[in-house]
Amino acid sequence: MIPVAEPNLNGNELKYVKDCIESGWISSIGEYVKKFEQEFSGYCGVKHGVAVANGTVALHLALEALGIKPGDEVIVPALTFIATANAVKYVGAKPVFIDSEPRTWNIDPERIKEKITKKTKAIMPVHLYGHPCDMGIINEIAEKHDLKVIEDAAEAHGAEYKGKKVGSLSDVSCFSFYGNKILTTGEGGMCLTNDEKIAEKIEQLKDHGMSKERRYYHPQLGYNYRLTNIQAAIGLAQLERIEQTIDTKRRNAKTYNSLLKNVKGITLPVEEPWAKNVYWMYSILVERGYKLRRDELIGKLKKEGIDTRPFFIPLHKMPYLDEGLKFPIAEELGEKGINLPSSVKLTKEQIEEITSFIK
Repeated sequence: MIPVAEPNLNGNELKYVKDCIESGWISSIGEYVKKFEQEFSGYCGVKHGVAVANGTVALHLALEALGIKPGDEVIVPALTFIATANAVKYVGAKPVFIDSEPRTWNIDPERIKEKITKKTKAIMPVHLYGHPCDMGIINEIAEKHDLKVIEDAAEAHGAEYKGKKVGSLSDVSCFSFYGNKILTTGEGGMCLTNDEKIAEKIEQLKDHGMSKERRYYHPQLGYNYRLTNIQAAIGLAQLERIEQTIDTKRRNAKTYNSLLKNVKGITLPVEEPWAKNVYWMYSILVERGYKLRRDELIGKLKKEGIDTRPFFIPLHKMPYLDEGLKFPIAEELGEKGINLPSSVKLTKEQIEEITSFIK
């Protein structure tokens, strides 16, 4: 089976993990946590990084640190992974969905304005499948209406908007280091911000709300959302090779594009002139001109030993989030989209095999 994704752990991961074990520092205290925070935030061009247990809790902590509370509204894309909306629900706020724009499949900035009310407090754009959102327009809207911006950059490590790394374009950005991500720690995540007070707030919240000045004194409700030293050690080793990983992802996408560009009924991913797409997933749309429906193609590829994933089901289709609204572009993308094998270990021969079968 050619997998959709698999981690590449052939750098210093084992060396650094062995160092953790031999030192005895295997939990959330240890030199690798701080070093990983500093190195990753520096890579993204942001002053402060706070490592956390996963990408979902990163979103949760960002919302809390920015003061989002019950009754508030947070604008999110209709097409994304469920964690984006769940984090908003965790703080008692309401996720307000926006349809996708058809080229990059990201949140449509022009539709955000229509959904802003007196209750709107933040915008949470998601850099879907590795292509950055149009952050210039989003930040202009946020500034005009005095809204916070939280980047969900879980799928876009190293992607760029007009030469700036995603994660550096908002009040707080959130990353996931799950096993299928461009940079992985198995599970894990991080919040990035240029605001020292917000960073300190997130740091306190992730550690049971404990005071930095007085150990075991908890002046506020907090959570156990800490990353372990072992996970951070893996992350640091991964970070040492992140540009090589991204180069491989982009090279593989170029190969896919060249082999699928003339296939009737297949729409390829784009890269806008202002963007650097890192192609976390190489994703295509199966249109009506193709001889099979999307799910039929998924089934036939699986029989050939080729694993794939459908696009996310739009969030407004979930029973506990359904308000009877329609988002036609997100719905169409959810029905047509497929993620092809996108592992950094993928060979040119495997891509040729996959595309040959599709053709």
